[in-house]
Amino acid sequence: CVVKMVQKYQSPVRVYKYPFELVMAAYEKRFPTCPEIPVFLGSEILHESRSDDGAIHIIERSCKLNVDAPRLLKKASGTQEAENPGFWVEYVFFIQKNTVNWKERTLRIEAHNETFANRVVVLETCSYSVHPENEEWTCFEQSASLDIKSFFGFESTVEKIAMKQYTSNIKRGKEVIEHYLKELISQGITFIPRWTPPPVCRQKDEQTPAVGHDADDLPLESGARGTTKEQTGSSCPPAEAVSPDADKLDADYIERYLGQLTPMQESCLIRLRQWLQETHKGKIPKDEHILRFLRARDFNIDKAREMLCQSLSWRKQYQVDYILQSWRPPALLDEYYTGGWHYQDKDGRPLYILRLGQMDTKGLVKALGEESLLRHVLSINEEGQKRCEENTNIFGRPITSWTCLVDLEGLNMRHLWRPGVKALLRIIEVVEDNYPETLGRLLIVRAPRVFPVLWTLVSPFINENTRQKFLIYSGNNYQGPGGLVDYVDKDVIPDFLGGDCMCTVPEGGLVPKSLYQTEEETENSDHIRLWTETIYHSASVLKGAPHEIVVEILEGESVITWDFDILKGDVVFSLFHSKRAPETSHKEATLPSTSAAGDNMQLIDKTWVLGVDYSRMESPLVCREGESIQGSHVTRWPGFYILQWKMHGPLPCSGTSLPRVDDVLASLQVSSHKCKLIYYYEVLASKDFRGSMSSLESCNSGFSQLSGATTSSSQSQSSSHLSR
Repeated sequence: CVVKMVQKYQSPVRVYKYPFELVMAAYEKRFPTCPEIPVFLGSEILHESRSDDGAIHIIERSCKLNVDAPRLLKKASGTQEAENPGFWVEYVFFIQKNTVNWKERTLRIEAHNETFANRVVVLETCSYSVHPENEEWTCFEQSASLDIKSFFGFESTVEKIAMKQYTSNIKRGKEVIEHYLKELISQGITFIPRWTPPPVCRQKDEQTPAVGHDADDLPLESGARGTTKEQTGSSCPPAEAVSPDADKLDADYIERYLGQLTPMQESCLIRLRQWLQETHKGKIPKDEHILRFLRARDFNIDKAREMLCQSLSWRKQYQVDYILQSWRPPALLDEYYTGGWHYQDKDGRPLYILRLGQMDTKGLVKALGEESLLRHVLSINEEGQKRCEENTNIFGRPITSWTCLVDLEGLNMRHLWRPGVKALLRIIEVVEDNYPETLGRLLIVRAPRVFPVLWTLVSPFINENTRQKFLIYSGNNYQGPGGLVDYVDKDVIPDFLGGDCMCTVPEGGLVPKSLYQTEEETENSDHIRLWTETIYHSASVLKGAPHEIVVEILEGESVITWDFDILKGDVVFSLFHSKRAPETSHKEATLPSTSAAGDNMQLIDKTWVLGVDYSRMESPLVCREGESIQGSHVTRWPGFYILQWKMHGPLPCSGTSLPRVDDVLASLQVSSHKCKLIYYYEVLASKDFRGSMSSLESCNSGFSQLSGATTSSSQSQSSSHLSR
């Protein structure tokens, strides 16, 4: 049985506020031995070469490392590897290749393990380069992968040891460079001149300006060039392609705006962010929002990505990003909803006060319905995120969550009204799914005897990480040491809790029954629908049952734009044109049940022949789960244009070829369930359409509140524009 375990690491950009040449002098002090790094026992140069002009210097070393592993593991691995009971694996050897380009001012470091190379593959790439905005500073980046194929049954142990040692040495590496920089400065070395071409090279350059003695003229390997942030525009090797400099995360920025993260947490954030840039170009969430979902899933990238993608699609479908601009609470909520923002706690978190015991939850549900209450709660959460950003700038440290102070005085059996509790649970579910890790602390004061009953009903629906942030005080226990004063300054404690601060949160009261909704209105509010006027439609795609919509074009030179997100499964998107009007049909025979089809619509008749009855306008586009697709097509003829989404399956194989294993597994995985997507489309006159814009930019969708500033990327295909 072969066990395969893969771990990856990607560092943020770390900045040394020293020139490249001085940093290189500090770096060279690490060789041949480095007492500052105990695990590094020494090195031996295997190969060294220089270019004729001295601009390129390549050194290949064998590095000897001491691995802090259990004696049993060392002896077992040594015995198995050498088939000699007396053999003992004490050290691990790595091959390190350093390529410094003094002309471009870059250093590329490539390393791989030599010991156990047939069982464990460790690859590491590091680069030093000039800061893109300050040529007197130096940037450092690092990426690595650990691939454990098999290790005598100790795969999990080896993985833990390797990752522990690697992460513990990451920040140590920067400290060592800074140590040697200070040592150089103490010796009076504060400036090292930059490389200049030898006089002979300069004369040749003047005689033949089109040919220079740089790295391009040397028979070097592809990995011998600098890789990041070159001032002169030299390109990176394809295997190490990364996002533009503006899209990279700086270590100082992370510490200032996101907080202290471990190296692996930084790596998870960077990798998930890169994935979003590739699949949701132009509209990815802000870094603090991505980080919340990673924390909610204990930095499991796959789980965090799934949760985040579902939330982004939810926000998009129901236009949650516009709630602060569009939602105006009814006067009834302003008067009877007993909650509001009130300064901040001792940690700088925005403080929200909720006098739940004074709130007539039954009256509010009967008068407004669940939908209005949910909208109001969502607006509170959106406002909370906005206030966190403001406080981060005000206090000069990362503030990513808020504190909620809940006063339960007045809580009684009326609050346990079943429809009201049901509405509360639904609201909690929506908030937990879409606003994880936004609650920093929940202070519950004056909890009455009936509270344990409510807590028993509600607590199972609250995430364990969130429950650990609850502090509950009964009676007057919140007063004095150990109470509110430990978390909220005295001058901020509300007057109704014995403080001196006047609080503007409404006192609530019973909602007049004359304001209750009629029975018919109540029935329409039985479930949370959010915006019924959402511009997005949902659809299901089953095997053999694609979803299709038709757009009738009465005149040529119109533009059809689309914007859709794949929520579940992989689909193939196509665009067709027909002069005949298709008829709506549901292919119930191919579906497990009528209800399973749901919002599935099929238009292309089985008798239609491609190329005769209808023609393809766009090449099929495979869309993977979690991707967001925007595009447009300029119509040439009037008629009926059909947008089609069908389930993606393996390509049919010829008689001489076998299907790929991945295709077979994918087919087995998707055959038993349907694909889901949300989509929006519109038709614009060509004069109203800006060809460089995708439908996402020409309609009302987007992430106005959550998006960071990224560059939208579009890919043209003949007369259409597609963007993932």
